[in-house]
Amino acid sequence: MNCTIENMYDLNHTLASDLLRKYVYPWEALPAIGDFIRKMGPSLDKDIYEDRGDDIYIARSAVFVNEATNTVIGPCIIGPDTQIRPGAFIRGNALIGAGCVIGNSTEIKNDIIFDCVEVPHYNYVGDSILGFHAHMGAGSITSNIKSDRTDVVIKDFSTGEEIKTGLRKIGAMLGDYVEVGCNTVLNPGSVVGPHTNIYPLSLIRGVIPPDSIVKNRPGLETTSKN
Repeated sequence: MNCTIENMYDLNHTLASDLLRKYVYPWEALPAIGDFIRKMGPSLDKDIYEDRGDDIYIARSAVFVNEATNTVIGPCIIGPDTQIRPGAFIRGNALIGAGCVIGNSTEIKNDIIFDCVEVPHYNYVGDSILGFHAHMGAGSITSNIKSDRTDVVIKDFSTGEEIKTGLRKIGAMLGDYVEVGCNTVLNPGSVVGPHTNIYPLSLIRGVIPPDSIVKNRPGLETTSKN
């Protein structure tokens, strides 16, 4: 499958680069996020990051629009110049990069969020990896667990290829510069190649090739931009 870490992400844009280089596929890193943050946190530059205790490390330049309405649970790293808007809920095991927007009423849990990612309005992002400059429109969510609670299988419906992950919870793997339209649902184990544009109100399953346009029509029409 064309959904390896090497093919999907520029690792120059995340503090998680050393973690991701250990694996072939991005979802393989999900169980290790918490321990990685715990080990990395104390080594972060104290001139840039403030240790808030409980394995929470927040860049001094990060902006909380209304911190009284936010919940941040460790282990967690929030990068420089990232904006945390009212009502954001960061549930732990969250490595959030620089220049990001974590929006109002957005929930983050067990994620690697690369630099310059925007999840600005009413998003749920769980057990997911969002690449450099990825953007999720208002109300778009990752569904991270199947209704029958069985392990997630990554499926490429165009080739019939499958990868058994052995993981019960996987949200979405979004490559660099992926655009997700408003109120889109990314089903468990969705893998979206870089530079792909997903139209609003779409229902995403399986592997979407890079440089695609996905429209919400019968049969889930996917076309190449080229």
